[in-house]
Amino acid sequence: MAAKRQFTGLQPSGKLHIGNYFGALKPFVDTYQDFESMLMVADYHTLTSLKDPKELKANIFEIVRAYVAAGVDPEKAIIFKQSDVPEHTELAWIFETLVTVPFLMQAHAYKDKVAKGLEANAGLFNYPMLMAADILLYNTDIVPVGKDQQQHVEYAREAANKFNNAYGETFAEPKEKILEGVAIVPGTDGEKMSKSYKNYIPLFGSKDEISKAVMSIVTDSSTDNGMPPPFLLAINELFAEKDKVVKRFHDNEGKYKAMKEGLIEDIEAVVAPMRAKYESITDDDVKDILKRGAEKARAIASAKMVEVRNKIGVTL
Repeated sequence: MAAKRQFTGLQPSGKLHIGNYFGALKPFVDTYQDFESMLMVADYHTLTSLKDPKELKANIFEIVRAYVAAGVDPEKAIIFKQSDVPEHTELAWIFETLVTVPFLMQAHAYKDKVAKGLEANAGLFNYPMLMAADILLYNTDIVPVGKDQQQHVEYAREAANKFNNAYGETFAEPKEKILEGVAIVPGTDGEKMSKSYKNYIPLFGSKDEISKAVMSIVTDSSTDNGMPPPFLLAINELFAEKDKVVKRFHDNEGKYKAMKEGLIEDIEAVVAPMRAKYESITDDDVKDILKRGAEKARAIASAKMVEVRNKIGVTL
């Protein structure tokens, strides 16, 4: 029996931090070999918010390096760039002719981003149909998502249904795989770790950069009876066994500097091998990975679009 196809898209939106590692990189690394896995760098999606060409290009290189450094073998997953497969935007346009404006207005991600002050450009509004095209082009079986992203897969299923009802059975309905066990990593201030909040610990930073971030973790012995804030314990437990962390905290009660120094060493033990791998991957390596991935992805996508064009009546 053929392996099920899993599709993951990721935006090259900036420097990666340990929250990205536990929320996206590690879950993919842990499961991708169980499927025929596709890993797409969603560079066109990123244009809805990032308008700096140099930064976008740098981010693309970084995110491919990051996944390979974290343990993804490019020979065992198709790693490709969205913009290298023009069938994505072609299929997105076709889907946009099938759904209504009120339907797209229901998107949580659109409403949330606009509420946070992000420009309400048309790309952001139509985002769900490009994402549906990303998923459906490859006859995807499974899409791993966090609970807050479940609606994206629901939109893809709706796009598949709209097309199938209009033109005949063409797209299978993908299933979401909710990543229940994925940690929401707290930042140095106790809020969710985010580049936007400037409360992050860099994933591939030097030991000095990691140390500086960890030492900035907010602690206040005057208000917590000598016990560390719960989020400091949560960060520690991502990198070491709970018994080890609890012992460290009891042995150093009230001594936050010692607790943080222990955390720095635990982070370094996990990150240092990945950082060495990351730094060994050249720009040419990344270009080669993406070139080979694009060839494989386009072979699948172009075959699907031959079928789609025939169905909608544009093939003469």
